[in-house]
Amino acid sequence: MSHTITRLFDRYSDAEAAVREIESLGISHDDVSIVGNRPDGDGHRDHAEGVNHAGDVSRGVSAGALIGGAGGLLAGLGLLVIPGLGPLVAAGWLATTLAGAGAGAAGGALTGSIVGALTSAGHSEEDAHVYAEGVRRGGTLVSARVPDDRVNEVEAVLDRNNSVTAAARGASYRESGWAGFDPKAPAYDADEMEVERARYASGTRESRIL
Repeated sequence: MSHTITRLFDRYSDAEAAVREIESLGISHDDVSIVGNRPDGDGHRDHAEGVNHAGDVSRGVSAGALIGGAGGLLAGLGLLVIPGLGPLVAAGWLATTLAGAGAGAAGGALTGSIVGALTSAGHSEEDAHVYAEGVRRGGTLVSARVPDDRVNEVEAVLDRNNSVTAAARGASYRESGWAGFDPKAPAYDADEMEVERARYASGTRESRIL
């Protein structure tokens, strides 16, 4: 049996490090996924450059080379623009789900596909909403499908690379009146995302593992 483990990262560089370490354990990149919102805010160049910003879902050239020396899953990074989330860099099964949903959406009418993908993978709807909101606010998701006997090992990798659970981040969001992910809400711009990242940088506003 396998189990899907998903965590949110405020910094793309932490998510990238976690992916590399998970793959070093022998977990196939076919079972790992990464979805990040504007990692240029984390010291990388704008991966969304040249992507369609008209509100529809677009596929761009591979972004793996832009990361620098990427291999495995990271070498397959592609570019997407998703209503409510904005420009994303993504790879793996979550990226395939998002791109497929977008390709069939008329005029970019893509709503809640990231929530649907995560609930289909076994996450609760509540957690899926938190993770989708986390991406909207500039975070990066890493999701891994692992055998039951490797769960603790992979969770340890995610923990030491500064990930945060849906329970911890959801509690913080709800303190400010947030009730759920709204795919019609405006995407955050780069400045808003950096403010959001800085809010959680010290880890003082929440327990990262709740």
